[in-house]
Formats: sequence, structure tokens, C-alpha cells
Amino acid sequence: MTSDEEIRAWAQEYAEKNDWVPNPDKDVLDRVIRGLARNEQRFSHRYCPCRILSRDEEKDTANICPCIYHKDEIAKDGHCHCMLYYRKDAARAMAEEKK
Repeated sequence: MTSDEEIRAWAQEYAEKNDWVPNPDKDVLDRVIRGLARNEQRFSHRYCPCRILSRDEEKDTANICPCIYHKDEIAKDGHCHCMLYYRKDAARAMAEEKK
């Protein structure tokens, strides 16, 4: 079983490789990480916790994190649907709003 900390380290490494950052809101980040860990424990895959599974393993492959949608979502919205990954400018803007 993969721990939350292993998933957090994996997510951080993936974000860095893509010049992004994980969600700077620790509470949201923790919920997404827990959801990924729970899905990996239940289904043996890190399915995005924000997407509904069809129970058709072939179709659901698209929802294994990082899902097939995340790059387009980050480019368009500044973050992926699950809010795990953020463009750096979007993360900075979010931090400024919270001040």
C-alpha cells in the first residue's frame, strides 16, 4: 500500500518536472492526496478522486492520476480539475487572494 507521504512526494516530483506546483492550500492538497491513496488501496490505481468511475477498467484508465485531461485543464484554468497541480502564476494569484 502506498502512503500519503509517498503520493505527496510523487506529486511534488511530477509537478516540478512540468514547471508546476502542488496546490498551495494544504487542506485541499491533503484531501486530494488522501483520495488518491484511498483509490489506490481500493482499486489498485491512483484514480483521480474528483472524477466518477464507470467501473469499466478500460474507460477508467483515462482517470488514473495524472489523468488525460490535466495538462489541458492546467493550461486553460491554471489548475487541474482535482486542484492537485497548479501553474505557478495561478498558485501565486491564489496566495495573493488569501492575504
